[in-house]
Amino acid sequence: MIAVLMGGYSAEREISLLSGEAVYKSLCESKIDCFPFDLNDKNLDELWKLKFHKAFIVLHGRGGEDGFIQTELMKKNISFTGSDAKSSSLCMDKALTKDLWKKHNLPLSDSIVVNKGETPPSISFPQPWAVKPTLEGSSIGISKVSKKTELDSALNEAFQYGNQALVEQWIEGEEYTVSILNNQALPSIKITSDHDIYDYHSKYFSNKTEYLCPSDLTDEQELKLQNIALKAFKLTGASGWGRVDFILDKDKKPFLLEINTVPGMTSHSLVPMAAKASNLSFNELVLRILHG
Repeated sequence: MIAVLMGGYSAEREISLLSGEAVYKSLCESKIDCFPFDLNDKNLDELWKLKFHKAFIVLHGRGGEDGFIQTELMKKNISFTGSDAKSSSLCMDKALTKDLWKKHNLPLSDSIVVNKGETPPSISFPQPWAVKPTLEGSSIGISKVSKKTELDSALNEAFQYGNQALVEQWIEGEEYTVSILNNQALPSIKITSDHDIYDYHSKYFSNKTEYLCPSDLTDEQELKLQNIALKAFKLTGASGWGRVDFILDKDKKPFLLEINTVPGMTSHSLVPMAAKASNLSFNELVLRILHG
């Protein structure tokens, strides 16, 4: 019996419910014995009363991608999809992930960390800047700062989601993403949004966001991006499936943004799109994640 864990209590709850329903429906179509479970911060004990031998984790953000549910499942000796607790916790923290990648000379924009309640350190890299929470996904709490007077407001926005913010040099370019499935990189996707930031609305609800998959990269550029994505993914200890996001500047030079260990599985989501470009149906993708 498979428990499809969805919902959660993060800022991405709404999307997790959509992703979870899609995965649950798919497993049912594949004749897999399963049940959906809408996890919140008060019903974990209810989950343990149910009989299941594996969890399909479709919890986005905190509680699902930060190692919490992985730790609880490991305590019960219950297997689960995706990355383990340690790598999930690391990947959730954008600042720690960037520190690791920097040590291995992966391509990154300049950045600093700002702690809530402290005076921001001097910023040596040029504006504009991207300001984001270190522990949030789906571009929640992110702002573009074009002049220094806008920094305090952007930090306050980021601090609504935690006590630490990441200030990065803004790279003018286009967003690309590479999905990882069982140690293989899927075709990259180019994302074009009508918003300055590929934000929460653009990701999940806008019909004006455009996706190109396979993308417009040459074979050489595609292979380079996939290799960077695989290396970035493996360095964190992540496993099973995930997604690595990039900005490519006007010269197609890549800059790593972040890693997602439980990406979206909705109708607008990118992993299913990349799988389709690899001739994998949604049901086949779900089964590969389940058995990966």
